[in-house]
Amino acid sequence: MDQHPYRKHFIVGTVAIGVIAGVAAGFFAAHGQVSEMGDMKQMDMKGMSMQGMQGMSASPSGAVVVPAVMKQLIGVRSAPASVEVLGQEIRAVGTVGYDERGFTQVTVKTPGWVREVFVDSIGRPVRKGEPLFTLYSPDLLATQDEYLLAVNMQGRLAASPLAEVKANADSLVASTRERLRLWDVTDQQIAALKRRDKAEPVMMVAAPSSGIVMKREAVPGKYVEPGTTLYEVADLSKVWISADIYESEVAAVTLNQPASVTFAAYPGETFQGKVSYIYPTLNSEARTVRVRLELPNPGLRLKPGMFGTVTLVTDAARMLVVPKEAVLDTGLRQIVFLDRGEGSYTPYQVKLGRRSQDSVEVLEGIKEGDQVVTSANFLLDAESKLTSASSMQAMMGRIGMGDWQMRGAYEGKMEGMDMGQGGMEGMKGMPMGDMKGMEGMEGMKGMQGMKGMENMPGMDMGKGSASGAQTHQVNGLTLSLATVSETLRPGMAPLKLTITDSAGKPVTNAQVVFVYTMPMPGMMDSKAAVRHIKDGVYEGNVLFGMGGTWVVTVNATVPGKAPVAEKFQFSVSGGM
Repeated sequence: MDQHPYRKHFIVGTVAIGVIAGVAAGFFAAHGQVSEMGDMKQMDMKGMSMQGMQGMSASPSGAVVVPAVMKQLIGVRSAPASVEVLGQEIRAVGTVGYDERGFTQVTVKTPGWVREVFVDSIGRPVRKGEPLFTLYSPDLLATQDEYLLAVNMQGRLAASPLAEVKANADSLVASTRERLRLWDVTDQQIAALKRRDKAEPVMMVAAPSSGIVMKREAVPGKYVEPGTTLYEVADLSKVWISADIYESEVAAVTLNQPASVTFAAYPGETFQGKVSYIYPTLNSEARTVRVRLELPNPGLRLKPGMFGTVTLVTDAARMLVVPKEAVLDTGLRQIVFLDRGEGSYTPYQVKLGRRSQDSVEVLEGIKEGDQVVTSANFLLDAESKLTSASSMQAMMGRIGMGDWQMRGAYEGKMEGMDMGQGGMEGMKGMPMGDMKGMEGMEGMKGMQGMKGMENMPGMDMGKGSASGAQTHQVNGLTLSLATVSETLRPGMAPLKLTITDSAGKPVTNAQVVFVYTMPMPGMMDSKAAVRHIKDGVYEGNVLFGMGGTWVVTVNATVPGKAPVAEKFQFSVSGGM
């Protein structure tokens, strides 16, 4: 022993020293000496504070005690439960379509040939009764001759004293007239035929309703058979908008419920309508139900096929609400953690009601003014289920250090390392070749349990992983998402999204929202607003509450294209 009787020299790996220094920093500071590293399992826990350990403890009642340093490290935040006016808001993508009740197909009931076409283009407006085309049909011509013959015979037999003969003549006229009507010959055309007393070789076919020509197959000289569709006419003075809502939102939607729709084609303008129909079937793959809105369409500004954002708002009412991030949903129960002060947090089971975009109604479990945890609550939930630590060995086992065995602590010396004073300065510049006695470190196989502890005081295990740009191609668009900083740490992180079309040109008129979450039970989605900066570059800030794998879903709506929901994955280091 040298002049410092409590100074011990250990031959251990560099990583082991870093870990020991971080975990035992509180103990070294409190005692100033280590008697035997080989006897570390038998350290007296009396007088050793949890704040020195920088960890959490769970009381038998389920309450979690978090020291101030750890609270700041894992990002625990709280907010009060308050009574607010809450109206559930349902948002969905809607597609404009024509009113099917005003949709008409123009067909013929007899074979023939198209002679002359009057309406010869798609998109042209037509009025009911307006001529569309003329048709030559041998069957129709023969029926006209039969009708004129029956009419002439009826006139000659009108003075007959035989009632039966007169009745037969009247019956023949009625049957031929009815046949013409069934072949879509109008009463006006039949009357003109009777006055003319001569069959017309071609018959004019008129529009059965007013609207816009959506399809046209009639061309001069075309042979048609019964049932051939020659025109489709749709009334666009009123349009239908179809939107798919999630299964969980169906109960909040009712008939005649007011709705608003916005379109990228008309920025800043809102169209008002109402729910006219809720479809009785469920899309089993997407778990959605389709609802239909009816909107007036003055000036025909809304075109079939356009995409819009549908917003349905239920009746607002005053109720007790908490931020939706405060709720942990395990599937069987929903809990929140109450902040009791001085680092103490207690789980409470709650019963939830309606939800809005940012808040959720609480029916039972807490009261107004209670402070609820809104960040890192899933870590508190995991900690509350663990047994309380009663020794250094139990605490080290909970964080992945239970398998450590400090054998071989006396098999070498580490010059310049003063463990008696808790200092690590002696490690600086020490060559790896001087590290002997590593054969005693076989018990360090439990190091894999130390993942996620790199941010604990004294545990510098490397910087966070860099996150470069990630590029996905979908629906003719190229999405490139990147972080502004080279490394990702817990906290607010700016993300930049670049959108280009198939030709490589920037897309500047997209509506973008970032939805981000950590894929684990009880973790709810969060949303971040995104704004366009320039040249197809969009920027938004997301809050990575802790280290781990985060999934960011880019929801982008580009006019003229189907909505895009593309997932990107980021690795954030530095969390528990």
